[in-house]
Amino acid sequence: MKAMKMIVHAVRTQERCQLVEVTDAVERMVREHKILDGMVILCVPHTTAAVTINENADPDVRHDLLAKLESLAPHRESYYQHGEGNSDSHVKTSLVGNSAMVLVEQRRLALGRWQGIYFCEFDGPRPRGMFVKLVRFESQ
Repeated sequence: MKAMKMIVHAVRTQERCQLVEVTDAVERMVREHKILDGMVILCVPHTTAAVTINENADPDVRHDLLAKLESLAPHRESYYQHGEGNSDSHVKTSLVGNSAMVLVEQRRLALGRWQGIYFCEFDGPRPRGMFVKLVRFESQ
């Protein structure tokens, strides 16, 4: 295995809660760094943003996921104590997670037919960054 230099992928969100598809950008990094076989490790270094892999064919799935997360952790709740007013964003991030890993096979992301990679914004809009680590599997 050989790990490449970490890349910081910039994401600018437009809404408070939003799923931004980043699949094409990650695929482009794999091609540019000539990763034949390996893996991509994605990590979001924010406490109010996350990364996930989910369906990318029907945009209603994005809507439904955000709606369910809002019902589980509503923006305004009387019991939140965190003074910044974004406690729901921290809860949503903990539920979704701040990292994902995707295998690379023959220069392609090993995703299912309907899968895409999403940067999950829960406290926007704002500029964000996502760490991307490319790992090349060495030939044996």
